[in-house]
Amino acid sequence: MTLEGIAQRNFLVVGRVGMDLCPEPAGTSTRDAETMVVGMGGSSANIAAGLVKLGCKAALVTSVSDDAVGWYCEGQLDRYGVERTYVSRISGEERTSLAVYETRVDNHQSVIYRNNAADFQMNLNDVEAVDYTRFGALITAGTVFAAEPSRSAAFRAFELARAAGLPIIFDVDYRPYSWPTPEVAEDVLSRAGALSDVIVGNDEEFGFMAGDIDKGLDKARALAATTAAIVIYKMGHAGAITFADGTELRTGIYPVQAVKPTGAGDSFMAGFLAGLSEGRAMKDAVLRGSACASIVVAKTGCAPAMPDTKGLEDFLATHPGPTES
Repeated sequence: MTLEGIAQRNFLVVGRVGMDLCPEPAGTSTRDAETMVVGMGGSSANIAAGLVKLGCKAALVTSVSDDAVGWYCEGQLDRYGVERTYVSRISGEERTSLAVYETRVDNHQSVIYRNNAADFQMNLNDVEAVDYTRFGALITAGTVFAAEPSRSAAFRAFELARAAGLPIIFDVDYRPYSWPTPEVAEDVLSRAGALSDVIVGNDEEFGFMAGDIDKGLDKARALAATTAAIVIYKMGHAGAITFADGTELRTGIYPVQAVKPTGAGDSFMAGFLAGLSEGRAMKDAVLRGSACASIVVAKTGCAPAMPDTKGLEDFLATHPGPTES
């Protein structure tokens, strides 16, 4: 069911969209900024944009504030070709998320404004309005579970997706600042992971879910052996371990001169799923995700830096190749 759903190349993505601001030129610190460039952000929106760039279809389910920033995000979704039938506008004190991040690696600063975030107001009505039969798979990232009513709505979306036969794809994406306590996060993210068919996270995130960083790999392995069809355990510069079909596949990374650390995980998810949707072998799909991650960290911006199919193929054709796993 998992691969068949992904092969439809039509994804329902649940989670936030936001506005990114970045000082220019590259290397400028926020404290010294005089000019900033604006772009679309938010992990779920980035994944959706990355998928569309790679030839898939994607629709976003979220809430935005009914103001200029929310309208900007709607316009950006249109620009990238992400369907926003299920993006609702809300009025009140909540605001669409804003992120200010630097295009530099040393002393990098990312400041994300998530107080009274509009996307946390996504509710049961929003997810119950979706026609799940239109899509092949559901994707979400962990931040959607960090507060109510978004948390309950996301779990309800899981139920409705499962009833419609859609596989559930979960990027752990643990952001401590979004959660009331680490204990709540550990419990809720573990529940979401147990309901998912595909789980992607880094070593720290799996370690967090296991209650101990040293137990993260065992946690990933256990999820693959019990509830999930595919689990990807990312290890930064050391590559990744993919658990699928009772096997453990180790892959390296594509070394590049990074200009920033942000956006890699979202681009990895888009590249990996797009590769699987094309019927590629698991190793090839994972490596294409790794290539997409490398492309993004070597450029300014997040969604704007994500490659289209030609950009990905050109990168793979000219790069010396991945590191040894």
